[in-house]
Amino acid sequence: MPVGKNIIYIFDMRYLKIVTLLLIISQQISAQKFDDFFADSTLRLDYIFSGNKQAQNISLSQMYRLPRWYGKKQRLADVPVEGNGQVIVRSHKTGKVIYRNSFSTLFQEWLSYPEAGGVERSFENVFLVPFPKDTVDITVQLHNNRREVMVSYTHVITPEDILVRHIGEKRVTPYETLHAAKDTARCIHIAFLAEGYMANEMDIFMADARTAMDALFEHEPFKSCKERFNIVAVKAESEESGTSMPGKGVWKDTPLHSHFDTFYSPRYLTTLHLSDMHDMLAGTPYEHIIVLVNTDNYGGGGILNSYNLSMTHHPLYRPVVVHEFGHSFAGLADEYAYEEEEVPMYPHDVEPWERNITTLVDFNGKWETMLHKDTPVPTSISDEKYNIGVYEGAGYNTKGVYRGSRNCRMRTNEYPEFCKVCEKSIQDVIDFYTVEAK
Repeated sequence: MPVGKNIIYIFDMRYLKIVTLLLIISQQISAQKFDDFFADSTLRLDYIFSGNKQAQNISLSQMYRLPRWYGKKQRLADVPVEGNGQVIVRSHKTGKVIYRNSFSTLFQEWLSYPEAGGVERSFENVFLVPFPKDTVDITVQLHNNRREVMVSYTHVITPEDILVRHIGEKRVTPYETLHAAKDTARCIHIAFLAEGYMANEMDIFMADARTAMDALFEHEPFKSCKERFNIVAVKAESEESGTSMPGKGVWKDTPLHSHFDTFYSPRYLTTLHLSDMHDMLAGTPYEHIIVLVNTDNYGGGGILNSYNLSMTHHPLYRPVVVHEFGHSFAGLADEYAYEEEEVPMYPHDVEPWERNITTLVDFNGKWETMLHKDTPVPTSISDEKYNIGVYEGAGYNTKGVYRGSRNCRMRTNEYPEFCKVCEKSIQDVIDFYTVEAK
């Protein structure tokens, strides 16, 4: 009997050693994963999205190589929020997903408008992925408002392709660092980009950029996580001052050709020239883009993992630029709703992917755990007993879509902070990019 016990003990020790060795190897593989698949440079992919409600198409336009990679180097195959689309990189040899990112687009938003019922339009879109060391398959998926894939396009890229244009090496738009991250190897890179500022107005742009940065860091959780952000101001010079306002017959010659009246909404400020935008940023440290537009006319816009724009000389500049960054950085939905401007972007029988709104189709996993145990669902707006609830009216719908707080930066410009639901959502995204994966 003693002999048998010793044999078992020896077997167990060997087993433990093997398990320990495998864990070490696994950790090493995990730590080396980025370097195994990617170089420290960026593959920029330019696409054209086109079509209408009935049919959509994705076409590859151009490919570029940029000197450095400023995106995530961990959790490569995961995304913190689902988005309205995804770009997926797979090893051509194994089919394994080695990188993934989510996004939203103006094209998909346009599809929700009546115009898309009979008219075809095209939109530029640009995505950044780490530059592969070996041949990869790139898949771009666009989802509809029911979270279903409506179109998918896959193409092969070889790193040796001679038609991948190198940019950002010789000519770089002048920029200044406004705030340096504590650890630039694991941080979130933001670029403020000048739009509608002439050469003699760059001092004004720099002051506007500092104002935007200060406004951002006044809000939690950005305030507590300030050291995790690296922020630069990119001085793109404009031929004319200001921006275009089609509704007033005003058209300006600016680097991004930005304009109000997007989708005929007077306050919706956007640009359709995403290739030009990324050309101006080539060679600068950036992943997230905040375009500062030199105008006192009220407006802005924000698109997940694409960009946001904000006017700079309106009294509501500070809250608007933060609100739009909530869209572009964390994928937060608008929490306001007006009867005269209801937009059917959220079917009431589908749970939205945005973390700060719900249709109650699948509330589990949203902010359910943040509610007091006695909180009624839905929650009456007149009941002031609860700090966090489930209040009707959000996502451009007065009925059927719910938010977590009576008021929030994502609801009104007057409210001074993000609600606790949005704050947690933003914190989760910050942690996803900056906290070491275990």
